Amino acid sequence: MTKINQILLLLFTLLLLSCRDENNHPNIPNVPVNEQINVSSLQYPMLRQDGGFAYINAGYKGIIVVRQTSTIYHAFERACTYDPTADCARVEVDESNLFMIDKCCGSQFSMYGNVNAGPAILGLKPYRTSLSGSVLYITN
Repeated sequence: MTKINQILLLLFTLLLLSCRDENNHPNIPNVPVNEQINVSSLQYPMLRQDGGFAYINAGYKGIIVVRQTSTIYHAFERACTYDPTADCARVEVDESNLFMIDKCCGSQFSMYGNVNAGPAILGLKPYRTSLSGSVLYITN
């Protein structure tokens, strides 16, 4: 490979990387999220125990908040990454409380948002969480 071809290849690669979409969930509309909930509130009784969860009316199709420990919470978009625009595509926690599922396409996700079973190949879209006292801030 000539020196010019190497330089062109390098420039092309850098161009592709610079245009990369930082949103790893390109089919899910990016809507502003700036929520705060009191995890000790009677409104969210399941968030008082590890492994508990709550649904929040925010995001594109809603948000699932999962408590890992008393200081660590995760928040995920409820739109399934397989086909987020499908009317029936909405992720929920399975009755077993061991994983999350989109009953529309059958995709299953761990409580950490990772794909357990397809057809989805991308994990759930995460939101940032920050806990201050008993107030959990959820943002993107």
